[in-house]
Amino acid sequence: MGYRVVVVGATGNVGREMLNILSEREFPLDALAVVASSRSQGRMIDFGDTGEELKVQSIEHFDFTGWDIALFAAGSGPTKEYAPRAAKAGCIVIDNSSLYRMEPDVPLVVPEVNPDAVTKMKRNIIANPNCSTAQMVVALKPLHDAATIKRVVVSTYQSVSGAGKEAMDELFNQTRAIFVGDPKENEVFTKQIAFNVIPHIDKFLEDGSTKEEWKMIAETHKILDPDIEVTATCVRVPVFVGHSESINIEFENELSVEEARKILREAPGCMVVDKREDGGYVTPVECVGEYATYISRIRKDPTVKHGLNLWCVSDNLRKGAALNAVQIAELLGRKQLQKG
Repeated sequence: MGYRVVVVGATGNVGREMLNILSEREFPLDALAVVASSRSQGRMIDFGDTGEELKVQSIEHFDFTGWDIALFAAGSGPTKEYAPRAAKAGCIVIDNSSLYRMEPDVPLVVPEVNPDAVTKMKRNIIANPNCSTAQMVVALKPLHDAATIKRVVVSTYQSVSGAGKEAMDELFNQTRAIFVGDPKENEVFTKQIAFNVIPHIDKFLEDGSTKEEWKMIAETHKILDPDIEVTATCVRVPVFVGHSESINIEFENELSVEEARKILREAPGCMVVDKREDGGYVTPVECVGEYATYISRIRKDPTVKHGLNLWCVSDNLRKGAALNAVQIAELLGRKQLQKG
């Protein structure tokens, strides 16, 4: 059995990655449509490495009737206008924007963490979490099951691809400008991103935190457990692809480093690379193009009764966005087969 799938926002970073992953994972397709704004109408884009090219259709005139799943990677504006239209036509929307994440009747899903949430879908819409949240909860879930997490302190080191193609271009152009002595222009970011870090992602809130930091807290509560205390500091770094996180975890119950390492090695979606030697850990460059959430630097936190520190790295365009969306689509297919 195959599915009729639409990729909305197919010309962007995440949309193109969705096409790559649909191809790589051999998602069962009866038909595939690629959709974007009218500016991209008629453009040809590759369907992964299949050699097949697909013609982009205009979202303004696309009819979702008869399509099974729509993978939205178009941003909150277009999603607000077109996702309800798709859902009303009977097409299940898996949305990568932040628009529906905190809606109480819209499941927020990471398949390795809360797969049963898809059964609570009421509006034909499922939300994909924020990229930094997705990789963190994949690492936290098996540890929470084992020893019950009380508190998480996370600092993120987020790549510029999380802010889109223009942000990647800005990093490239600023880096080149520094080497050749040209003026450095800031358009996407509030400060220079090349050879710098910026402790500011999304807008500031009244309490001094940023919306990105709030997202990590609120989404972790919705996906994993509302009783876990979470505090976050989110930082943009001059890396093209791949988010990194330093995570400090306080547990209700004792959990040794050895037990945590064993649990994470066996956990779905996790890959442990943790050697206490030069290079015995994973960096963003090494995770690009990979499916896994990589865990390194697992060690005891001696400042609390039951505490651990770890380093978590993942391809934000994949697990943080496109891969998670395709995994949700695969999960829907399995749930449908189980019902049958």
